[in-house]
Amino acid sequence: MGAHIVKVPDIGEGIAEVELIEWHVKPGDTVAEEQILVDVMTDKASVEIPSPVAGKVLAINGKPGDTMSVGSELISIEVQGAGNVAATAQAPPAAASPEAKVTPARAPAESKRGSEPADTRPKAAADTRPKAASDTPPKVAAQPTPAAAPAPVPTPRTSAERPIASPAVRRRAWELGIDLAAVEGSGAGGRIMHGDLEAYVARGGQVSSVMESRYRERNDETVVPVIGLRRQIARKMQESKRHIPHFTYVEEVDITELEALRTRLNVKWQGSRGHLTLLPLLMRAVVCAAPAFPDVNARYDDEEGGGKVTRYGAVHIGIATQTEAGLMVTVVRHAEARDLWSCAAEIARLAEGARSGKIGRDELSGSTITITSLGPLGGVVTTPVINYPEVAIIGVNRAVERPVIRGGAIVPRRMMNLSSSFDHRVVDGLRAAAFVQAIKGYLEAPATLFIE
Repeated sequence: MGAHIVKVPDIGEGIAEVELIEWHVKPGDTVAEEQILVDVMTDKASVEIPSPVAGKVLAINGKPGDTMSVGSELISIEVQGAGNVAATAQAPPAAASPEAKVTPARAPAESKRGSEPADTRPKAAADTRPKAASDTPPKVAAQPTPAAAPAPVPTPRTSAERPIASPAVRRRAWELGIDLAAVEGSGAGGRIMHGDLEAYVARGGQVSSVMESRYRERNDETVVPVIGLRRQIARKMQESKRHIPHFTYVEEVDITELEALRTRLNVKWQGSRGHLTLLPLLMRAVVCAAPAFPDVNARYDDEEGGGKVTRYGAVHIGIATQTEAGLMVTVVRHAEARDLWSCAAEIARLAEGARSGKIGRDELSGSTITITSLGPLGGVVTTPVINYPEVAIIGVNRAVERPVIRGGAIVPRRMMNLSSSFDHRVVDGLRAAAFVQAIKGYLEAPATLFIE
């Protein structure tokens, strides 16, 4: 048997370190080749690291939230054969004996394996030693004994300590009317698990009705570590607000005719081309308006002395996409060269990739202007944060039908606000207003979206 060390891989694009997000294995687990071991986060995307070998997990390094450099040891797996540490173990001995070299490196794994049989330890170094009688005592002495690594036991909790439990367990305890301070946890560090609640109830532990617990005082607190994508979002938002002097311009848009056009297009083409939402039409309006406002479809680099603005002919539109892990901005490249259905299909593809975690770094970077929408929860007005280092973001608010005066008569119209933010270092208020008015003109007269 031998040990195979899996290191943090070189993901490319200059990535020097990654953040551990979630372990999918633990010491003692048996893993298959290509089984996912751990999820890590770069500055843009989540990456799954598979196992290159089949074997048994000996030890893992790091916990979720830790930052690890590329090339550092991630996990040790016991495998058939010598493993990839055999070369080190078989090197000619110097002053120390072979056991002295192997035992310290294996000590962390041995302590985690507890009372596993001694013959599961790697013997790559031992097999190369002369078969002398004098070698027998050290070999016996190096074998672990069950007493050296007793099975873990729940850590007792003092009355002053706050019970450790996940939000789901706390919610269940609240529903059952169980005081967590009275429950003994079987998890690591005394953590209370769902099974502990069931065991408490089965033992006849004191519970109260839901109505009684609903009106009792609560003093529980939950500390949630900011890691992974949420940490990246926090960093990007802080960076944007620290660097960019935002201002927001809000305009009301009558999208009655636009909605009528969208409905007709869906009736005629949905079966063969797919369903159209409002978003592809808004993207088309941005594409049509962008050539007259090159200072808006731009990125501002403020790192080099005095800063520089790069204006783009291409319109790479970022689409703010909500996932279970948090907000991600996917990029529809060259929106100026796409029709409505191509935009819709690309939005759907990128959204699915973002939500499943199967999306590339290049699909999350390089946007020149961003659109963000909360859909039916869009509210009346928002103040969207610019996707740094861009200089503008278009925010879509909720569309509602309400009475509007047209030609002296009160008529029902479908109205929607656009709440757009701009970088005041690059875009003046008048230019920002003119840009939004241009978008409004295209949306209120949708035929002009298709006129050159």
